[in-house]
Amino acid sequence: MTKDPLPTALNLPMVDPLPEATAKYFAICEDKLGMVPNVLRAYAFDIAKLNAFTAMYNDLMLAESGLSKLEREMIAVVVSSINRCWYCQVAHGAAVRALSGDAKLGEAMVMNYRAAPLSPRQRAMLDFAAKLTETPARMDEPDRAALRAAGFSDRDIWDIGAVAGFYNMTNRLASATDMQPNDAYHGQAR
Repeated sequence: MTKDPLPTALNLPMVDPLPEATAKYFAICEDKLGMVPNVLRAYAFDIAKLNAFTAMYNDLMLAESGLSKLEREMIAVVVSSINRCWYCQVAHGAAVRALSGDAKLGEAMVMNYRAAPLSPRQRAMLDFAAKLTETPARMDEPDRAALRAAGFSDRDIWDIGAVAGFYNMTNRLASATDMQPNDAYHGQAR
């Protein structure tokens, strides 16, 4: 593995050598993505923290859900846009572009999801995620009822809240550490 600059402003270098399982995981990332995302490199100073982060990410973003992968990435972008998280706007904006096949949608999501051409279902989901990010203490039954009316199950509502909550946490950590997005994200799916 190359000795790239640290992915954050903190002096927390990756464990060297990486444990075999971590090295394999990073090799899979390199093979599938053409890079190891800097968020993973950032966590690699503590393998237990890296494993906890990747387990939560994989569960929320890749496991079985009533939400599509694109919908989960859209939530990540909306939350990250509200929080102005540079790393996540870039990385997840690229994912929205790739999954949707629509570069303009990815850009609109980063700038202002309300300007994007969304289905009523997507709009309800993203309005919920935005409110949960901006004013979580004001969430109430009419917010959940709006999601049910848009076709979401109670399990889907849990997943929307979990994805939004996860990105609110990761946005804050990325901002606290000045985490930088991989250069490759900027040109993807354009």
